[in-house]
Amino acid sequence: MNRPVVVGVDGSPSSLVAAEHAARAAQLRSRPLHLVHGFLHPLGYGVPLNPYDLGVPAPSEDAQKMLERTATELADRWPGLVVEVRQVAGGPGITMIEESRRADLVVVGSRGLGGFAGLLLGSVGSQVAAHAHCPVLVVRPDEQPIPVDAPVLVGVDGSESSRLAAGYAADEAALRDVPVVLVHVGPPTEGRTVPEEIEESQAAYQADAVRLLADASAAVRAEHPDLVVREHPVRAAGAAQGLIEASGTASLLVVGTRGRAGFTGMLLGSVSQAAIQHAHCPVLVAHPYPVS
Repeated sequence: MNRPVVVGVDGSPSSLVAAEHAARAAQLRSRPLHLVHGFLHPLGYGVPLNPYDLGVPAPSEDAQKMLERTATELADRWPGLVVEVRQVAGGPGITMIEESRRADLVVVGSRGLGGFAGLLLGSVGSQVAAHAHCPVLVVRPDEQPIPVDAPVLVGVDGSESSRLAAGYAADEAALRDVPVVLVHVGPPTEGRTVPEEIEESQAAYQADAVRLLADASAAVRAEHPDLVVREHPVRAAGAAQGLIEASGTASLLVVGTRGRAGFTGMLLGSVSQAAIQHAHCPVLVAHPYPVS
């Protein structure tokens, strides 16, 4: 099954930046690119005014022109890329989540409020990042160009979620021909003298970090023997802060879900939520693919 890269496009600057990232991702993967526009009925979420009228709302001619224009521009910039467009009767969030069932990758843009650390992800992007059925690339902030030579960064903590994320990070680094950096975030060190028991605790952390990074590095090298793999233990007040600070030198940050079960599926954990809101580079949320 040749799963496409799918990106939601509504004509906004944020979605057009996401479409550019999606085009590059599709070309790297040798996958088709699908531009999808989820539209709602003007009288309210696809519900007809007459309850006996069971017809679906009609696609918008303006939206179709916008999609076709975007497809033409992307095909011109990315030779050989196969681009398809379509409109779907539904809200943008639920449309992209449904599309993710048959996608290799879903790409969403940031479009939210200004914050102390930059843009905050809009509600649609957050919804898709939390509930998709395949990996999700969150593109933010808008003003940065697509980085092409910086490493791919991934957090490592020994969990199943981080092992999945490390595998995706290695795949992405191999596609981009850049190094992958495995980051383990530990507690900050104090500048003053500390009791002996705290020193012992810090020594135990250091040994644990070395082991976790070595295990993750060995797993990555087993799958990608030619990939440059770097191990990078850092100290920070929390895992999210450490990864966000480190993301300033990366082309991509990969995070796991580490969420809790919900009535609509997996919800993102706090570290992943913070990363997609405040990272300094695009973030790949490592959802597993559905079992066929």
